Amino acid sequence: MDLWMNAVSDVFTLTNLSAILFGTVFGIIMGCLPGMSSTMSIAIIIPFTFTMDPATGIILLAAIYCASVYGGSISAILLNTPGTPAGAATVLDGYPLSQKGESGRVLGVSAVASGLGGIISAIILSTTAPFLADQALRFGAAEYFAVAIFGISVVSSLGGKNPIKGLMAGVFGILIATVGLDPIVGYPRYTLGEPELNGGFSLIPVLIGLFSASQSFVLIKNAGKDKDATVEDVSSNSRVTFGETLKLLPNISRSSLIGTFIGIIPGIGGDPAAFVAYNEAMRWSKNPKNFGKGEIGGVAAPEAANNAVTGGALIPLLTLGIPGNTVTAILIGGLLIHGLRPGPMLFEENGDVVYSLFISLLVTNILFMVFGLAFTKYFAAVLKVPSRILGPIILMLSIIGAYAIHNSYFDIWIMLIFGFIGYLFRQINVPTTPIVLALILGPIAEESFRQALLQGGGEMSIFVTRPITLVFLVLAVISFFTPFVRDLIGSRKLKKSN
Repeated sequence: MDLWMNAVSDVFTLTNLSAILFGTVFGIIMGCLPGMSSTMSIAIIIPFTFTMDPATGIILLAAIYCASVYGGSISAILLNTPGTPAGAATVLDGYPLSQKGESGRVLGVSAVASGLGGIISAIILSTTAPFLADQALRFGAAEYFAVAIFGISVVSSLGGKNPIKGLMAGVFGILIATVGLDPIVGYPRYTLGEPELNGGFSLIPVLIGLFSASQSFVLIKNAGKDKDATVEDVSSNSRVTFGETLKLLPNISRSSLIGTFIGIIPGIGGDPAAFVAYNEAMRWSKNPKNFGKGEIGGVAAPEAANNAVTGGALIPLLTLGIPGNTVTAILIGGLLIHGLRPGPMLFEENGDVVYSLFISLLVTNILFMVFGLAFTKYFAAVLKVPSRILGPIILMLSIIGAYAIHNSYFDIWIMLIFGFIGYLFRQINVPTTPIVLALILGPIAEESFRQALLQGGGEMSIFVTRPITLVFLVLAVISFFTPFVRDLIGSRKLKKSN
């Protein structure tokens, strides 16, 4: 209870409330922009949190995360183009309703459903995460190795329709994770004689390069090819009513639980959660035939679900150090630069920061719900920013951010190199998230594996005789091969149908 009271007093300070306010506005604006994402939004801002108090920095990043997921619905509803991937399901009914002149009502429902989904997931996060962290305190080196391998195993799922591409990116990430001093004997590996590489590739410049700089290259390449964005009028007299919100509460509640549960599962993310919730809403609806033609329940369900994923994805991140999705993989970088290592000890050593994060999530979701109802038409104006302006701005912020961490020009070059790699990967449709996942979890897996072997006298049996370790390794095998099995079954069904 003392931690909760201290967290409330910490959050409701001018500094932290300002961080929440800025993060909410910035997140909504970035989420609005087609092609941008929560991942890129956070990658740009992480370096600027370096000089902040740890609690303030994490609160800012969490606010951007939540608000940017909601922001994606604005362009989905008004332009038929989701600002973030998680907003793809919102397009199905949001845009048809907008074309009928109900944009104000639809955006209102989106704001309310998103806010309530985030609040429900934040409550579940704050009540279950401490208990799970207590259980995780029993972990030793073998358990940490198994957990890290389980986290890495989702790389095949992150490849989308082609798990091989996810695997390729993951292997590349593990290779670059080996650069630097050996974690046990301290011998330099693949450093090419550069002292700057003794500590390996700095995480933040790599993140900024892969996500933000690569996106700026895409925008700059497409400069001059912009089509004028025709934004539907959002000053319509049509507004969501309290009565309509009450009718949608069962749909929103069910979708929020779906989103939270799916968010807990590493490697799934907000996109599948939104579509699962959409399908369930259609199944439970009295008018399922209206879905896809302009059904308000088809907007509430995916918006509640994809925002509920935010709290769910933080559960494995905070308790076990496993990123639940792409964005939380980036958030690990934000925690690490403040000396906060995700895992059960985070609750023991930095409980004040964790509980401040819980309270800030509730405040953020309430705030963007209010903003969404009151100021959507102003945020929608951002949709008209051309890529020839947006691309150079993002590249400039990427350069400043890469330099700000260590005041090093070497980091700028690293950022640009990985920006070019990220750009090439985009051209051949290879995901970059597995690289980050492997870069973060690879060293943990290696160090824990070798420590476990030392503890077990060099016997591999230590990994199968400890129940928790064995369970996570079995889950890792299932997680890794599931996409391949799914593709195999799908190809066989396709052959039979032909």
